[in-house]
Amino acid sequence: MDPNRPLLIGVSARIYYPGTPGILVSGVWTKTLHYLEQSVAHWLLAGGAIPVMVPAVDRDSLVKRSDIDLPHYAQALDGLVLQGGNDVAPESYGETALAPDWSGDRVRDRYEMALIQAFVDAGKPVFGICRGLQLLNVNFGGTLLQDIATQRPQSQSHRDGSKYERHFHSVEFVPGSVLAALYPDRRATINSIHHQGIKDLAPGFTVEAHCPEDGMIEAIRREGPGYVAGVQWHPEFHDPDDPAHFDDGPLLRHFLDAARTARGASR
Repeated sequence: MDPNRPLLIGVSARIYYPGTPGILVSGVWTKTLHYLEQSVAHWLLAGGAIPVMVPAVDRDSLVKRSDIDLPHYAQALDGLVLQGGNDVAPESYGETALAPDWSGDRVRDRYEMALIQAFVDAGKPVFGICRGLQLLNVNFGGTLLQDIATQRPQSQSHRDGSKYERHFHSVEFVPGSVLAALYPDRRATINSIHHQGIKDLAPGFTVEAHCPEDGMIEAIRREGPGYVAGVQWHPEFHDPDDPAHFDDGPLLRHFLDAARTARGASR
């Protein structure tokens, strides 16, 4: 293995299903699509890594789960990023949906949970973005709020559909955490595009950041050896020309350094 080659970072696929409201069902939109969001790809490329999307497999696929070996992806790639996207299905953490709109994507949950396990078993770092943080929490035994505004109505607004990534609030890093070491100013301004959030933190995880206005968990990390961490915001949407917005650079470099270390250990 060439130690000088760029890092290869696996990215879980976002999934579009035919029949999504507001999408004209013709041409390619009649097909199930697995896709890598451009901003995530550019975020990793900006760090000198090469993003590689890992396609999902379900019961309707031409290939079956038994035909592929996710550990092969984990061995070939240097780390894993879990993209944002659809809600996590309440069934994935032992609940039923309180409203039809919050039913989530159980197919994607199962696929990403298998990916997480493969990369953790291979000793490769795993980083979750927004939904990715939520799924990491669920995968390791935590639970979620299905809708923050409904279940915690006094909370800060964490999503504004009309503003999308231009909706912001402050975040506070927990003293002594990895993020606090990366960001010694302790507070930052981050985007917020989620309506689900962590209810019960998974065993073995620690909180690294929270929203100071309502205490909602904004970043987590698994304790012990290895790298399993996630943030509730979208670092890939950082505007480098906006000095008031969160600088994702140290966060990205820390993840890629972990991937580089894991690659060296596997040689």
